[in-house]
Amino acid sequence: MAGQRALLLAGFLLPGFLLSEAAKILTAFALGGSHYLLLDRVSEILQDHGHNVTMLFYGEEFLIPGMFFKKRETSYKVISWLPPEDHRKELRECLDFFVTEALHGRDTLGNFVKLMKQLGIRCSDLLRRGDIMNFLKNENFDLLFVEAFDFCSFLVAEKLGKPFVSILPTQFGNVDYGLPSPLSYVPVFRSWLTDHMDFWGRVMNFLMVFDFFMKQWQIHSTFDNTIKEHFPEGSRPVLSHLLKKAELWFVNSDFALEFARPLLPNTVYVGGLLARPVEPVPQEFENFISKFGDSGFVLVALGSMVSTYQSQEVLMEMNSAFAHLSQGVIWKYKPSHWPKDIKLAANVKIVDWLPQNDLLAHPCIRLFVTHGGMNSIMEAIQHGVPMVGIPVLGEQAENIVRVEAKMFGVSIQLKQIKAETLALKMKEVIEDKRYKSAAVAASIIRRSHPLTPAQRLAGWIDHILQTGGAAHLKPHALQQPWHEQYLLDVILFLLVVTLGTLWLCWKLLGIMARWLCGARKLKKA
Repeated sequence: MAGQRALLLAGFLLPGFLLSEAAKILTAFALGGSHYLLLDRVSEILQDHGHNVTMLFYGEEFLIPGMFFKKRETSYKVISWLPPEDHRKELRECLDFFVTEALHGRDTLGNFVKLMKQLGIRCSDLLRRGDIMNFLKNENFDLLFVEAFDFCSFLVAEKLGKPFVSILPTQFGNVDYGLPSPLSYVPVFRSWLTDHMDFWGRVMNFLMVFDFFMKQWQIHSTFDNTIKEHFPEGSRPVLSHLLKKAELWFVNSDFALEFARPLLPNTVYVGGLLARPVEPVPQEFENFISKFGDSGFVLVALGSMVSTYQSQEVLMEMNSAFAHLSQGVIWKYKPSHWPKDIKLAANVKIVDWLPQNDLLAHPCIRLFVTHGGMNSIMEAIQHGVPMVGIPVLGEQAENIVRVEAKMFGVSIQLKQIKAETLALKMKEVIEDKRYKSAAVAASIIRRSHPLTPAQRLAGWIDHILQTGGAAHLKPHALQQPWHEQYLLDVILFLLVVTLGTLWLCWKLLGIMARWLCGARKLKKA
């Protein structure tokens, strides 16, 4: 009896004992905007959970949301770094060109590959920095937390020889890390398809998977020179293999938005990490909202990149569209950048910064006009706000495909924006109650999880720290060659056996036929 009590007591105390030991965790990424906001939140959650967190990030000011960064102190340590000035200038020019081309509807793979090559060069600069790399080695981190779009972070983890987990800042599709993806209902990235495909949709999806893997190869190859320079021959990592080496994959999405699909045990949804307790909006916003009474207001936030690079023509069309609404419009756009020859509509307020989460939770909000970034969509779903999506870069169009498929809102292409068209789209979503109902239903799905995204993230990190990794969560398929994984060797073997058997049967029939013919001739003779 005493032994049973001791075991029972140990069962209660052991988890607490394990959790009481803080781990040293390095969060690493090299991209800005929403990527920074997401990794900042991850670092904050893990630090508050009792771990010792250090963030390594690329400290170029134009990539960091300035108002956000200056308004708060971080609870975790920060190591920022910058490459030589000439490399910084080349990256800035390349990024400017990439975004400008995308805003004009020329979001090509070639432009993206050029940008990735610059990121590869920048990664080499980091790996050459003996002061930073030696500091990271001496810190002896227990775990690295990397961001899926930053391949350099995977190479840093490999260089340090430490286990790592990764977070995918968007929905599935643009990064292949070995998830089972039945092509009959899992759309390939950039196919613009949903999980409800007709025959021709499935044909298109099947063909596009080859295009996807070719593009992935091109993108991964942009880091070939970096890998050759910093890893000795014979032990050079392959990026596609490194992706599958992650102990856990956190996905910044939720089934409230994402199509249902097969997952591996080491894949965890944490969409909504940026959701914070709602606070009253500042008085200047309340004063503006109150002017429009029951009509309410529309929130417009198109992301840090789009707000910086928007053309004057687009601004004029959007401003004219907003003038057609009976609602007030709060628009995130720098007043200092507003063209002097465009008169701002009377019902529009432009601001350099706004409390997006708090405004989305406001009872008078009627619509959210968004670029389709995952963080923004998750916040809108959290508060049950319907949307008009204006996708521009990367995965934003794929996100909006899901918004439309789930009936949370509609989309319009940036290059197709005309005042009348945009006004009609916005009025459609505001006036048709089906959009609001679908958004509220998604909010219920999103909020009804037994654990919050932050609890899921911290809990799974604790799990792999206590168990020494996530080998028990990874199928052997991640270590198999592709021809074994897809049973191509088995199919080839069975095909050879079948054809060989048919050939042997044919030969035997031929021998028998000749023997019968010979027997008949002897009989006649």
